[in-house]
Amino acid sequence: MGVRKSLTGHSASLDADRLKAERRQHQVNLHFQFKIQSWQHWTLALEQCNSKNNNNSLVRNQSKTPNFSAMSKFDFLDDLHSKYPHQPVFLQAVEEMALAIEPLFRDPENGDFYKRAFLYMTEPERMISFHVPWMDDEGKLQINRGWRVEFSSALGPYKGGLRFHPTVDDGILKFLGFEQIFKNALTGLPMGGGKGGSDFNPKGKSDDEIRRFCESFMTELCRYIDASTDVPAGDIGVGGREIGYMYGQYKRLSNKHGEGVLTGKSMLFGGIHLRPEATGYGTVYMAKHAIEDKLKKSLDGARCAVSGSGNVAQYATKMLMQLGGKVVTISDSDGVLVFDDGMTSDDFDKIIDSKQVKRVRLSSLSGSVSGKYIPDQSPWTLTEMQVDYAFPCATQNEIDKDGATLLMKNGCMGVFEGANLPVTAEGQDVFRSDRAFVYIPGKAANAGGVGVSGLEMSQNASRTYWKKEKVDEMLKEMMAGIYKQMTDAAGENGTLEQGCNRAGFLKVANALKELGWVY
Repeated sequence: MGVRKSLTGHSASLDADRLKAERRQHQVNLHFQFKIQSWQHWTLALEQCNSKNNNNSLVRNQSKTPNFSAMSKFDFLDDLHSKYPHQPVFLQAVEEMALAIEPLFRDPENGDFYKRAFLYMTEPERMISFHVPWMDDEGKLQINRGWRVEFSSALGPYKGGLRFHPTVDDGILKFLGFEQIFKNALTGLPMGGGKGGSDFNPKGKSDDEIRRFCESFMTELCRYIDASTDVPAGDIGVGGREIGYMYGQYKRLSNKHGEGVLTGKSMLFGGIHLRPEATGYGTVYMAKHAIEDKLKKSLDGARCAVSGSGNVAQYATKMLMQLGGKVVTISDSDGVLVFDDGMTSDDFDKIIDSKQVKRVRLSSLSGSVSGKYIPDQSPWTLTEMQVDYAFPCATQNEIDKDGATLLMKNGCMGVFEGANLPVTAEGQDVFRSDRAFVYIPGKAANAGGVGVSGLEMSQNASRTYWKKEKVDEMLKEMMAGIYKQMTDAAGENGTLEQGCNRAGFLKVANALKELGWVY
């Protein structure tokens, strides 16, 4: 894939310069084309949405496109809105963050600096887009799009997962990368923020097809990653299998072995204990701190609604059950399993087998578990379901205003985000309407996953190995530290949500100032 060189030095230089220029122009053309396609896709989706009657029908656990104003609530963000109207989820994430730290913008001494720092953080330092050609089992060439958004390196190497899902585009990855900046800051580890992925859909693909895709994806991505530059991990559609295939291709291409260039690896080649469990476990550890501190209650015997059925949902469910909680729901994009008396250990084992081994839908478990399967519903649309705490672990914008209202009506006292931005702006407003309600955003609640990824990087760099008990101890300490940062930043009058966002922002803003990047 290197630049072709001619046999003479002079012509070689001219050819190299010409080809570099052509490559740059090609990348610009591709980027512009992708933006047009993203805009067309978003516009079509919005038109289709507006053409439907408002019959309160459920879109299950799929993400909803927020109805976002073209203008910001903050004058200094209007330009950002005008540049990216086709990226509504990204703009939603920016607005949510800005609202949480609004008092900092009014600070008489540093307010203008905080605005400049915030604007700096809203633009990625680098966005890389590329095509991913691969061969299906019928011998036909398929082509997907791939991206890596390197958002912020202020605190350390870019760090964030790779998502393989048909909804992925540059706007979704910008939203995820933006959130990742502050989440990584809260862990206390030297990690910047990034995100990547592809619009490839792993569902329905054979192992061979997934392997060929992952190898092609890494063939391009390997140009941009390094243990001290950018360290990807897994996300939706990217688990241990996919990480293994990509790491195998990286080793072939680089001849580097033992490098901490990917996290979420198998224990056989540099992985760390509890990485698959860390996000779900950490979310529950965070909930335990908040429930005991703010509500003076316990998870023991509490009715807990969980959405999703991937890694985060699975291991949040497992830890909730270990702490005595009654898990009353788990779901996928087709429907929800409801356990009125709480999920049993036998139920959990069957769910794990269906998702990790057989890779089938939850509907296949109907009649074989103690719960009842309800199609075309989610935990947030069950009108008669009494819930103490909610753990949305599926995807962005899964809880809208109606879902949030229903949760509070049914007795919910707290929401702990296992997914990234699973509550719409309108849903968040519902939760904020009650100051006693405990709402912890994913930046803090699900930071355990990337935190243990950071520990895996440290383990790889030092060529050492930590036992499971040691990793769990460090994860618990990390979540306790994040909770303290939130309460300290919130002060006496702030909420945990505000404290979470302020603590993450201030750490990055101060780093930008000391680096001389924003002044």
